[in-house]
Amino acid sequence: MRINEIITIDGQISVSALLVLSIVLSYANSKTNFLAISVLNRWVRWLCVSFGLAFLVDKMEWADRPFWALAVIFFLFWLLLETLYTWVAISAMSQSDIPLFPRFRNNTTGEEWPAQQKLIELRNWLRINKFKKEQTLIANIGYEVDIRSSVYQDETGTIRAQILFVPLGNGFISHCISFTSDSVDGGHFITDNLNTPYGGYYPENWDVCRKLWSRNPARLLKYHKKRIEGFELEQYEIDPIDDINQQQGVLERTNIEAGFLVPHHLQEEMGRITWEGRYRVWKEVWLLSYFGFTSRG
Repeated sequence: MRINEIITIDGQISVSALLVLSIVLSYANSKTNFLAISVLNRWVRWLCVSFGLAFLVDKMEWADRPFWALAVIFFLFWLLLETLYTWVAISAMSQSDIPLFPRFRNNTTGEEWPAQQKLIELRNWLRINKFKKEQTLIANIGYEVDIRSSVYQDETGTIRAQILFVPLGNGFISHCISFTSDSVDGGHFITDNLNTPYGGYYPENWDVCRKLWSRNPARLLKYHKKRIEGFELEQYEIDPIDDINQQQGVLERTNIEAGFLVPHHLQEEMGRITWEGRYRVWKEVWLLSYFGFTSRG
């Protein structure tokens, strides 16, 4: 058997293996909410497209270039294609009516806590650690999609836990948890595992830490407590719904002042997100999708 035939067989096996792995990871990603699977799935899909198209062009002799050069070309082609797609999606969001900082209202639907095993375990963990439920909330994010939230408070009254339930297209429910505390000198501490792109700015007195890879609430709470050590904390007296909606308003004003959002009176003409803001969101999407971390606001 000649060397080029061996290379061809090895190429077929490699491309087939990448294709099968991509299908398996895509299926697993649709059924779970693990960031590691999502990131690996995107890299495998990228390599599958790059090597698959390179192998096809080389096999059909459509180009007089070596296989590695074709693979690099298609690798960069996928980068350009996904960049354009992401940029178009961000521009469409800028022109849409989807709320960037949705306001919450009391949840009166009766649907408070999804009946999934992991979420039931999370609710039991909150109860065991003496977190008491304060309010159940709901917010519309457009296209008749609602996100639900339950807010708990610890026995000291200085730490609040907000659990967000986000519906996925496959019927499953994704969830994230955020621990917050306020210091008497005006500091606002947030420790969460929210794995959605943000890209905007935070107020100067906010100290935000996003632990995207942490799905364990006990470790996340332990880290939050470590961050607030040495600070004199205020006890929460404001209702969660008022507190959260005030925070959303503060974020919106901060991002208008920082140049991330277009002022309200110009949004109909220019869209809601500035060009700088769109770049920041695009960068955030790429960092999150392919490396599993986000930049600080």
